Amino acid sequence: MPSTSNFIDVATIWLHAGKGGDGAVSFHREKFVAAGGPDGGDGGRGGNIVFQADPNLSTLMDFRYKRKYTAPDGENGRGARQKGKDADDLVIRVPRGTVLKEAETGLVVADLSGDAPVVVAKGGRGGWGNARFATPTRQIPRFAKPGLPGEDMHLTLELKVIADVGLIGFPNVGKSTLISTISAARPKIANYHFTTLTPVLGVVRVGPEQSFVCADIPGLIEGAADGVGLGHDFLRHVERCRLLLHVVDVSGCEGRDPKEDFEQINHELEGFSADLATRPQIVLGNKCDIATPEQVEEFKQFVEAKGLTFVPISAATRQGVDALPALVYSRLKELPPVKVFEAEYVKPSLVDALTRPFTVERTGAHEFTVDAPWLERILAGTNVEDYESLQYFQTQLGDSGILDELVRQNVEEDDTIKIGEYEFDYVY
Repeated sequence: MPSTSNFIDVATIWLHAGKGGDGAVSFHREKFVAAGGPDGGDGGRGGNIVFQADPNLSTLMDFRYKRKYTAPDGENGRGARQKGKDADDLVIRVPRGTVLKEAETGLVVADLSGDAPVVVAKGGRGGWGNARFATPTRQIPRFAKPGLPGEDMHLTLELKVIADVGLIGFPNVGKSTLISTISAARPKIANYHFTTLTPVLGVVRVGPEQSFVCADIPGLIEGAADGVGLGHDFLRHVERCRLLLHVVDVSGCEGRDPKEDFEQINHELEGFSADLATRPQIVLGNKCDIATPEQVEEFKQFVEAKGLTFVPISAATRQGVDALPALVYSRLKELPPVKVFEAEYVKPSLVDALTRPFTVERTGAHEFTVDAPWLERILAGTNVEDYESLQYFQTQLGDSGILDELVRQNVEEDDTIKIGEYEFDYVY
């Protein structure tokens, strides 16, 4: 797998699913057919917003330039009981490995690691035509239900590298050289004292049909778990890896203590996620070709005292490198598959909508304000100049308990009742 440039792995977007189409107010008109009756059709469903993993994408760069996505609205109903057409879904393609999170809470909404599409925001339901409201006593309904709005969401997209094995360690310890040696990846290699800016993926062949994906996670620095440098950008990729290859410069050729480097990197992993602190590791003591046997032995005892496997290598001279893929592959067979992030975000329950919640508050000497979003939708579809339509609205007020609550709060004749943008006078 090739490396990517200009790597963007976090983006914030706004989603607006489509509104449902409005129901139609229509009456059957045909020669020689008397009193044809209401025949307004229902509105169509608004479009859903669907996310689909695309293996041909590798960055979230596109979301830097477009951050608002709106699905199409459903078609309005028509006469002759013709239902409006349902809107097409809006499909948003993202790189495989993208995790969707609710922006305000940080809860995981979905993990696009597989091929299955995920519906993230549902389109609104279409409104009812006036044919639905016809009864033996209400034979000429001149009102219909408007379509419901679609769901809105504010999401953060995070791209986490999908790899079996992650190479971690301080900058300039030889990770890029190692991955170029064991795979076909070709990262830029030089004696940099700053970290690589791009994760590099490489497929490591173990046998004719055996292989695993290795990621050179850009070098971590002290304070990475607290966001120092590009710490969080790098650490989020380690979450996907089943096994970590912790590369340490045992020679200390740059004046650093390998033991302190080892402890510092693990401290940053633990600071970012408690789960990372327990992730299986194989410690690779690199640059053994320029280290003394005493340095290698001392660090080996230090690592094995912690119950970890230590492998002395030299990525530059291939010392110990040829046997490394087989060791890693055998360890991977004992580990669970690549981590998939389970959805944590729970959409608001429909129970509240079914129980029709409301509040009634006295906002003046002779004024009451009713807060009931569901009632505002009914009111929006009410023909205030039609007696039967107002009667239907009055029935909804009574069945919901709003009128009883107004009476309990001592409403009086001609008091003003505010519902959204509408105002009414209370009449017994």
